[in-house]
Amino acid sequence: MTDHLTIVDHPLVQHKLTLMRDQTTSTAVFRQLLREISQLLAYEITRNLPMTTQTIDTPLQPMEAPVLEGKKLALISILRAGNGLLDGVLELIPSARVGFVGLYRDEVTLQPVQYYFKVPENLEDRLVIAVDPMLATGNSSAAAIDLLKNAGATNIRFLCLLAAPEGVARMKEAHPDVPIVTASLDEKLNEKGYIVPGLGDAGDRMFGTK
Repeated sequence: MTDHLTIVDHPLVQHKLTLMRDQTTSTAVFRQLLREISQLLAYEITRNLPMTTQTIDTPLQPMEAPVLEGKKLALISILRAGNGLLDGVLELIPSARVGFVGLYRDEVTLQPVQYYFKVPENLEDRLVIAVDPMLATGNSSAAAIDLLKNAGATNIRFLCLLAAPEGVARMKEAHPDVPIVTASLDEKLNEKGYIVPGLGDAGDRMFGTK
């Protein structure tokens, strides 16, 4: 995780992403695909977790076996759309601690407004993975990372489904120490701040609110 941006080009990730982009995909299928693709992205973002060993007994003999080292990692959902990614990652890492950052984007200024913040203790001792399907302007994501750093987090990674070049640049400027893992770097933002070609509003498509 040394590069600032990692694009996961695995065939299953790309295939599922195409299905999610299709406007004819139903809410139920969209939600299921998001759960599936989040597990594949989580596999990539946790690739180099610190390891140690412990002594166990297999049915045949004792051995020194690899296990994760340190405190349970923290998954932080940037509400509300982050919950779709959170569910899939939790299936892969069920022991993770979970927190929530509530931000909404002012439709006029496009700036983030905070309305909720609840995170696990001892963030300074944990790997913190923030999840949000869309990295668009990057303003909300950068604001969420600011809040996490203020709460003590020092080892943070950002997981998203789609990213726009503007959002990646904004995050790199604000938080160059936070690597980003995504399924696609799309073309641009439109005048409303939506990722193009994108997949529309991830929250609306996930929760059927449009």
